Amino acid sequence: MPELVAVLAARFAAAAREDGKLPLLHAAAEVARQATGPGLVTAMRFDAAAMTVRRLFSSDPGAYPVGGAKPKRDTPWGRIVLLERAVFVGEGEAAIRHHFDDHALILGLGLRSVVNVPVLLRGACVGTLNLLWPEPKVAPERRALVELLGLLVAPDWVE
Repeated sequence: MPELVAVLAARFAAAAREDGKLPLLHAAAEVARQATGPGLVTAMRFDAAAMTVRRLFSSDPGAYPVGGAKPKRDTPWGRIVLLERAVFVGEGEAAIRHHFDDHALILGLGLRSVVNVPVLLRGACVGTLNLLWPEPKVAPERRALVELLGLLVAPDWVE
C-alpha cells in the first residue's frame, strides 16, 4: 500500500503542474492501470436538466469515443449514481447486461465488472468516473481506489 500512495502522490503532483486537457483524468487512468491492470477508464459529465451523461475522457477512444452521450432518465443506474450520489458496483455478465444498454460492447471488450463513482463538486454530482475490468468480481481495494480517484479528479470538471 505505501507503494500505491507514492505512485498516487507522484502522478497527481505532476498532473497538477500540467497545462494540458484533463490532466487529472489522465493521471487517474495511469494510476488505475498500474494498480489494477488492464481495463477501461471513462469519465462522463452529467447534465442534470436533461438527465444525460456525455463522455469527456476514455482510455479506449476507439471503442468509447469522447463526446458519446447516454440518456439516464428513469434508469436504476441513474438513480443510484447520479441522483443518490452513491457508488455503483456491477459484478459479472448479468449485472453488466442489466444496467448498461451498451452491454454487448462492454462484454465484447472482455470486461466483466465495473465501479462507477459519482464525481461531486460542492455536493452536486457533476459526472462519473468509471472503471471496468475483465475479472467478474470487484476486490474491495479496487472499489476503494476508484472512490479515491473520483475525489482526486473532480477539479477536471470545473469549466
